[in-house]
Amino acid sequence: MTGGTVTKGDLFVFYGLLKQGAAGMPADLPLEAAGKFLGPCRFRGRLLDLGGFPGVVVGEQLCHGVRYELNDVSIIGAMDAFEDVTDDPVTSLYTRQQIPLLDDHGAPTGEQAWIYWYNQPTEGFTDIPDGNWPLDRGRTRK
Repeated sequence: MTGGTVTKGDLFVFYGLLKQGAAGMPADLPLEAAGKFLGPCRFRGRLLDLGGFPGVVVGEQLCHGVRYELNDVSIIGAMDAFEDVTDDPVTSLYTRQQIPLLDDHGAPTGEQAWIYWYNQPTEGFTDIPDGNWPLDRGRTRK
């Protein structure tokens, strides 16, 4: 389920397989060509280990992410497909929505970014205590 229209220059926060250098990053998703990685950021949520890839849901943990500026909006369909975003709020694995970005101390930076928010039941999954998905931990989902 998408949360609105993405436009050129919009920011995203990646916290898992789409982080620059992450194991499991899809080889057919040209993130480097479609935008630029801008460095670390923080956001509030609850980061879960879903078995080779993470998901974030509502929570108060200060989670780690990477800011990304999108320059080519034609990649959005492929990004949403990778994250299993659909128009059905029941079956969509993730939803794309905007959240406020924070600094290392949890203070708002004034920036908003799109994030892929986990949209399925969380029972049986473990929290990632430090809120930071390791780059070497992922596996390709598709």
